Amino acid sequence: MQFQVTPGWLPFCPNPSKPRFQVPAGAVDAHCHVFGPGAEFPYAPERKYTPCDASKDQLFALRERLGFARNVIVQATCHGSDNRALVDALLHSDGRARGVATVRRSVTETELRAMHDAGVRGVRFNFVKRLVDFTPKDELMEIAARIAPLSWHVVVYFEAADLPELQDFFTALPTTVVVDHMGRPDVRKPVDGPEFELFVKFMRDYPNVWSKVSCPERLSVSGPPALDGERNAYRDVVPFARRIVEAFPDRVLWGTDWPHPNLKDHMPDDGLLVDFIPHIAPTAELQRKLLVDNPMRLYWPEQSSR
Repeated sequence: MQFQVTPGWLPFCPNPSKPRFQVPAGAVDAHCHVFGPGAEFPYAPERKYTPCDASKDQLFALRERLGFARNVIVQATCHGSDNRALVDALLHSDGRARGVATVRRSVTETELRAMHDAGVRGVRFNFVKRLVDFTPKDELMEIAARIAPLSWHVVVYFEAADLPELQDFFTALPTTVVVDHMGRPDVRKPVDGPEFELFVKFMRDYPNVWSKVSCPERLSVSGPPALDGERNAYRDVVPFARRIVEAFPDRVLWGTDWPHPNLKDHMPDDGLLVDFIPHIAPTAELQRKLLVDNPMRLYWPEQSSR
């Protein structure tokens, strides 16, 4: 089946630079995707965008280039609740990938068990209105109750302005809750201002809430570095991510977000994204928690030392 890529879609960086920062042994890229290939794993009819193909083999090659040992692959909205591309990647990862799926109320217990056996350890609830249509909260709560016995968690994707109306729902979920990209804060506002303070309080008050400190390329206003060898990219995001890492060192994750869907102005160099890490996790201890200990505890608990 042939798919026409959404006009203006930016292809991922074909040859990312080698990071200067060496990630610790056993590091996990805890947020990335696979797209298709569409000829093998068709995109969902209800999708709101059509990406370029981004295969499991390309993802695993990037993992090796950046120095990571493992991946957590998150179901992309362009595939809807058809998790075949995700599961295929997990089954071909030699145990080095875990997954976060998207499921509907109609999913069977047999299907959930098969996904678990393949390596799925969570489901994603997307509340970003420009990406997905709204799913009733009672359906999402039912799904959360069904995955809790599997020790799965829920990943939530929302924008900062929507946290007040969603917080009660999130705190009622019977699982660990992982927030994508710090709830997409507006980095033009103060890091100690009321909007971001609400997110910090949310994490402080609810110890089952984790956060990914990923996607500075989505949040930044200053943007990538100039083409002059400067590698301190997206510096306006640093205070926000660093605050979360230092306040909640045992509940943070990091990922590349490869292949960076729906970016409009530039496509990041994944090597530069890795070099962002020591700016937000400045000590070896924080780096190890962020990249190794925390994702292992959440996704490979049987192999975790903690």
